[in-house]
Amino acid sequence: IRSYSGPETEGQLLNSFVQYFGDSLGRKVERMPLIEETVLPGDSLLTLPVVIIGNGPSGICLSYLLSGYRPYLSPEAIHPNPILHTKLEEARHLSIVDQDLEYLSEGLEGRSSNPVAVLFDTLLHPDADFGYDYPPVLHWKLEQHNYIPHIVLGKGPPGGAWHSMEGSMLTISFGDWMELPGLTFKEWAASKRRNIKSDRVMPEEIACYYKHYVKVMGLQKNFRDNVYITSVSRFYRGKDDEDRSQLNENISTQHLEMEDGQKSLTKRNWEVRGYQRATDGSHVPFCLFAENVALATGTFDSPGRLQVEGEDFPFVLHSMSDFGAAISKGKLRGKADPVLIVGAGLTAADAVLCAYNNNIPVIHVFRRRVTDTSLIFKQLPKKLYPEYHKVYHMMCTQSHTVDSNLHSAYTSFPEHNVLSFKPEMKCVLQSASGLKKILKFSVALVLIGSHPNLFFLKDQGHSIGHHSNQPITCKGNPIEIDPYTYECTKEANLFALGPLVGDNFVRFLKGGALGIARCLAIRQKKKHELIESGDGGGDGVP
Repeated sequence: IRSYSGPETEGQLLNSFVQYFGDSLGRKVERMPLIEETVLPGDSLLTLPVVIIGNGPSGICLSYLLSGYRPYLSPEAIHPNPILHTKLEEARHLSIVDQDLEYLSEGLEGRSSNPVAVLFDTLLHPDADFGYDYPPVLHWKLEQHNYIPHIVLGKGPPGGAWHSMEGSMLTISFGDWMELPGLTFKEWAASKRRNIKSDRVMPEEIACYYKHYVKVMGLQKNFRDNVYITSVSRFYRGKDDEDRSQLNENISTQHLEMEDGQKSLTKRNWEVRGYQRATDGSHVPFCLFAENVALATGTFDSPGRLQVEGEDFPFVLHSMSDFGAAISKGKLRGKADPVLIVGAGLTAADAVLCAYNNNIPVIHVFRRRVTDTSLIFKQLPKKLYPEYHKVYHMMCTQSHTVDSNLHSAYTSFPEHNVLSFKPEMKCVLQSASGLKKILKFSVALVLIGSHPNLFFLKDQGHSIGHHSNQPITCKGNPIEIDPYTYECTKEANLFALGPLVGDNFVRFLKGGALGIARCLAIRQKKKHELIESGDGGGDGVP
């Protein structure tokens, strides 16, 4: 076991975890659970019931429910769906976490493929997709006895990727749809004396809301910032090592003393390794053991790439933040050549608006036809999203034709692919008919979506998607889960929620937290029943 006695930053990290483990598990802990690569841990190493990787809205909402907050049907509430309301009335005395989610969600339809996400959304925002602004039919109670010890690990402050999004753009969703249970966005805005001028808000405001939410809900003790995960693996998953496997089997079930003297079964399913970045930039390593791991990392880690020649040139960017930084530093001021923007989604549209508003000419390249019904602009009401429809109008009316020159401010190239980038800041395009064209630009911005980076999992998580041995993506290959527990079907005790399972919108990712909380609550109850019955053998509770 490592014994750190050096820099103060390392001591602070140790004390932080020691205090957490002691407070959460009711045991005096003298050491941070750090181990050498080749050392088998002894009884002094603690195992946490849940480690949550990612501190965005998915991780925050899961922490809220694991902290003991429980949703109940409000006494005066009447859900507009009469069938669902009848079901809710049948078990009004029970929290939603303690009810049969499959039964409640049966027959419901919504904009998520996950039934529990649709259920929780309609309880929090009844008939929202029909334009109604009904209040939630739930009220919340804090039940301390339902607390499940857990820790939330994130690279930055609570809120995740929302802290790094371009601050000048409005969110696609209404502010009300971005909020988390128990604190409405309007209440928070009023308390901060913020003047919210429209239903849509800026990412900076959402990021501040999430950070404040963690504080006001008393969740801070569960969160650790500036933490980078390097490995999540099955506990001593060695190959061809029978002696170690036998030791693992003997160790996999440990007993932890509880406050009342009873012993709790703990199964060490996962080993989580990483480091925390200290204020001086140094890295403080750690190793945790967990019964369960929940993946809540979102999909903003790895920008989508064209995989073409020259894409690694420094003048080819892949994020709005890099583009915004280039503009703010004046790097594009006075440039005669236009900015080349690749992509037909909302982020690409944001980039077009950003360039347009800064008087920077734009070449906009995308593969689809402007009449393609799957374009996101087709799904947005004009009155609510006028700026995006402005971009779509330019895409349709200011397109390049064989005989035309570039428009002064904006020119679109529908049905074109990028073949390569050249070192002299030129781009080779190819049309649907095979015609090639070379264009000069000042900077290129490739915005074709993003993918999660699950490098810390075995095979980068390729084995847990719907399509095995392929990268995890939000749309094409999300993580395959049980639809009601959100446990990975191909990896027990590993859970996933949010964009990783196809729920890109905040209003739907909350269902994942509900499903996981119910699953873990049931297992916790079974564990306590085993303790009370005196059955301390076996492999613990899976």
